[in-house]
Amino acid sequence: MAREIDGPIIKSKFIIVVGAGKTGYNLTKLLMSEGHEVLLVEKDKALYFELNGELGESIYLGDAAESDVLKAIGTNRANVIVAVTGDDDTNLIICQMAKIMYMIPRTIARISNPKNEDIFSSLGVDNVVNTTNMVNALIEKEVDAGMLVPVMDIKGGKVEIVETEITSSSPVMNKTIKDIKLPEDCLIVSVIRGEDVIFPHGNTVLKPGDTVLAVTTKDKKEALRQIL
Repeated sequence: MAREIDGPIIKSKFIIVVGAGKTGYNLTKLLMSEGHEVLLVEKDKALYFELNGELGESIYLGDAAESDVLKAIGTNRANVIVAVTGDDDTNLIICQMAKIMYMIPRTIARISNPKNEDIFSSLGVDNVVNTTNMVNALIEKEVDAGMLVPVMDIKGGKVEIVETEITSSSPVMNKTIKDIKLPEDCLIVSVIRGEDVIFPHGNTVLKPGDTVLAVTTKDKKEALRQIL
């Protein structure tokens, strides 16, 4: 169960996520916990059947780079499509087809090759998530296990989904979420513990080795890092 959020209810959207790897799976679970209608699309049969028992109708077996699959999954009514497969070219094709054929309001693509960032943007992809640059930034900063790692930018970078590992020296180790005084505009949305994904509530205890996914505004990220 996701934590309750004070304030106005966020309008539900229909979001298509392509690629059921770790990023696609965790993003799907996070968005579902926020009340959005989400469809995860995966062309690998083994991975599809591995997740089908858990996700049911929220996962679809097919290649989203094919026009008939985009039609079958209802891309015409989607608000957002997020392509996070391991292949840059595939992610570009999916976003372009969604934009050109169905005029999707927002397309997001993950890339591994930094040289593709400008190309993707010039070809109409609304947001590009450069995983290689993220990793390089971590190396340059000599990151430790407790650092907040950016997963995705939202609203032009004003809001970020970040992840961090709870270490044995973390001040929140073995604390319940209700006892953690998070900065304003920060929210813990998911806890990954081994093979399990936990959607936390107030009594959820953070343990060493947990990976925490949180949503934060850019100006509160440092405060959140200090707390976690």
